[in-house]
Amino acid sequence: MLTVQLVQEWMKKTNERMQENKAYLTELDQAIGDSDHGINMSRGFREVVNKLEQSAYDDVSTVLKDVAMTLMSKVGGASGPLYGTAFLKLSTALKGKDIVNKEDLAAGLEAAANGIQHRGKSTTGEKTMVDVWVPVVLWWKGQDEINAEGLEKVAKEAMESTKSMEATKGRASYLQAKSVGHIDPGSTSSYYIFKSLAEVLV
Repeated sequence: MLTVQLVQEWMKKTNERMQENKAYLTELDQAIGDSDHGINMSRGFREVVNKLEQSAYDDVSTVLKDVAMTLMSKVGGASGPLYGTAFLKLSTALKGKDIVNKEDLAAGLEAAANGIQHRGKSTTGEKTMVDVWVPVVLWWKGQDEINAEGLEKVAKEAMESTKSMEATKGRASYLQAKSVGHIDPGSTSSYYIFKSLAEVLV
């Protein structure tokens, strides 16, 4: 279901999406953040693809570990450590598996979501990337089989739900009620990651 080749394709698609939406992510972040999310995501995933193209892999876990380490070292702001933690937890959960099935991925994504929450000291409803990762995990665990179209839909709805939330974490929290009406940039980049995953799972 998820192989080394598919993980590499997942990262390529994610990178393409981050490059295409660099300006949009920056625009979202200008409204409620540091204005650097688009730059950070485009640089980070470009470096991820460069790293993966230069290396050979025998298992999914090792690919994901390189993704994590690259994001941690190349991405500034809060997003680098948070995404790095997510992919590192995912890597650890999938260690030793040549081919990752639906249940494996469910456990891995849950570990990733928990890692983000622990690292960022955040929970759902606080207008962060957690508001995409947790709903996706809960939905995924309830599926009997892989549903790529459903994955994209759930992630998109979760991203859009952040528009009505008041931020209580990060720079956006300084705006308090004024943060309402803006979609969270981290939730948006998380949506791009899951949309790209859905495309390789088809």
